[in-house]
Amino acid sequence: MEVMDSTGRRLAKARVPEGVAGMARLHAIIGDLVGDEDTDEVEILVGIETDRGPWVGALVAAGYTVLAVNPLQASRFRDRLGVSGAKSDAGDAHVLADMVRTHSHELRPVAGDSARAEAVKVVARTHKTMIWERTRHTQRLRHALRDYFPAALTAFEDLDAADTLELLAKAPTAAQAARLTIAQISAVLERARRRDVAAKAAIIQAALRSEQLGQPEVVTSAYAASVQALLAVLGVLNTQIKTLEGQVDAHFGQHPAAEIILSQPGLGPILGARVLAEFGDDPTRYASAKARKNYAGTSPITRASGKKKVALARFVHNDRLIDTLHAQAFSALLRSPGARAYYDRQRARGAGHNPALRQLANRLVGILHGCLKTSTLYNESTAWPQLAETATT
Repeated sequence: MEVMDSTGRRLAKARVPEGVAGMARLHAIIGDLVGDEDTDEVEILVGIETDRGPWVGALVAAGYTVLAVNPLQASRFRDRLGVSGAKSDAGDAHVLADMVRTHSHELRPVAGDSARAEAVKVVARTHKTMIWERTRHTQRLRHALRDYFPAALTAFEDLDAADTLELLAKAPTAAQAARLTIAQISAVLERARRRDVAAKAAIIQAALRSEQLGQPEVVTSAYAASVQALLAVLGVLNTQIKTLEGQVDAHFGQHPAAEIILSQPGLGPILGARVLAEFGDDPTRYASAKARKNYAGTSPITRASGKKKVALARFVHNDRLIDTLHAQAFSALLRSPGARAYYDRQRARGAGHNPALRQLANRLVGILHGCLKTSTLYNESTAWPQLAETATT
């Protein structure tokens, strides 16, 4: 860490440990520097390359003004102070201190989200992370089956489904799968509450008994062991995702803004919880709907030089938030006539599906911002007044 005054003079420099000891050491250093001055007249700005964690919470609780610095911003600022490419912890501390000293007016203070919002963020992010992990393990399972047991890819549509996992666990090789009877397959499908069990069982058995390319027996045995491990991981992930889904719903339902968020088209308990988690609930964090859209990454960026001016999509954004907002926009197409009409207009102007969906998501973020600012529920005619005018004319 480095402490710098308003003129750029270094006042202190030290390596502080993590945890309570490090926080106490930081307070002691700052206390010695402040001395007998009135603490109400001394403003202490802290720059840190994160906006969450115990240290951030402790700094905010201590009364410091904490500015979250994006690591990309710090990297670009480092290039202004030196072009050698050298990097060290001490150098990074100096960069952050100087950046806060000269550009504090352009940095965003850490939002003061409530404890309920933080709780929603913890469970919502873990839930989404587990879904991503399930997708990764499903892809690994798919690649393994393609290499030694391709018939399984024809027999099973959803590799992470409960019935698929159970049947593959019973018969992880082509030879074992070919011996599965209709009764065995049907029993698994019934436990998974599938429809048209008899027809589906016959299709699965036919696919498993079809001719296919294979591997030598010893290689097949190795693949089978690997697949068994993947199946076990997927089974655990499915169970924990379901468990966490209930936790997300419970924590989100206790938040005061839940009713407003759930009134938005395309948002249910899970997507709504993710929206709250990533936007936060500090009422002063977003000065305008444009600021919220910029943070969301749905609004375009403009590049202008001379007579050339283009609007481009933002590629630097919160992946969790943009994923949620695109899912909301896609779902809103079926639930909101106004959203559907807006999307259709973008497509009529020549926009592709994804750009049109991104523009719809941008519009929905603005609507959400207005509802949260005014503490009002979503109203279709208010959100899409041009649609109502078209209907009356």
